[in-house]
Amino acid sequence: MARRFHTERARALFGGAAAHVYTRLDRPLTASLGLMILASGHRHGWPVARGGSGSITKALAAALDAYGGTVATGVTVTSRRDIPDADIVMLDLSPAAVLGIYGDVMPTRINRSYRRYRAGSSAFKVDFAIEGDVGWTNPDCRRAGTVHLGGTFAEIADTERQRAQGTMVQRPFVLVGQQYLADPSRSVGNINPIWAYAHVPFGYTGDATAAVIDQIERFAPGFRDRIVATVSTSTTELQTYNRNFIGGDIIGGANDRLQVIFRPRVAVDPYAIGVPGVYLCSQSAPPGAGIHGLCGYHAAESALRWLRKRR
Repeated sequence: MARRFHTERARALFGGAAAHVYTRLDRPLTASLGLMILASGHRHGWPVARGGSGSITKALAAALDAYGGTVATGVTVTSRRDIPDADIVMLDLSPAAVLGIYGDVMPTRINRSYRRYRAGSSAFKVDFAIEGDVGWTNPDCRRAGTVHLGGTFAEIADTERQRAQGTMVQRPFVLVGQQYLADPSRSVGNINPIWAYAHVPFGYTGDATAAVIDQIERFAPGFRDRIVATVSTSTTELQTYNRNFIGGDIIGGANDRLQVIFRPRVAVDPYAIGVPGVYLCSQSAPPGAGIHGLCGYHAAESALRWLRKRR
């Protein structure tokens, strides 16, 4: 697909978007995510949640509360005994976690598919507090909420190939979020928050902080001097933060082979786990990772169809 673009700049732009697939860019269907991201960006732009992503969680909790629902925190669900009786159970979990709770009552073929489900590559995240703005050499980047750092398309493709093969490259693909540009409420005076994550091999145990800073410095000389504070989150710490981020995989499973489309298994209804009334609504279900809510929406539609038939 990249060969169809006439200029190196266009190919690099496409490569940065396509790298969201989190796998080698020479694999079938890997262009699909890049096309979707760029088309959506051209048509609708990319919204920013005022106050940070936590405001989305608060809004959803408020909507649930308005309907009489309850959010229980500090509770670890390890078995079906921990789940109250209900007509419908929605699982925002990895396939591995689903197996841990329902594996013994799932149909054999579905159980087998869940066991074959593969994790994707990992992320290494760094949060920054910086003084002033990032001094990008490209002025367009100074007004962008998200910046992809990878160089030319050929360089992005090469680093993603090496990473997929288990090599931690010197210049990994890095995504930088500077949403404070659209939401100044995130800043305090002249101190602004940005975050970044690097694509690293699955389960990478090293510290990629320097690699992230070097890659930003490469495209924004002087960035290092603007840093006021940093907080790094390793692949292990990402999994501790969210047990569904297995090995630091933040996209809910590998986006390669058939799994880029058929998640977590090949099925007419991939949200049903084979246990009546129980559905998978996480990013391990179609259409995959992203703050779009479509995994849960389609899982809810599937659950409601089953509930109507039952009644």
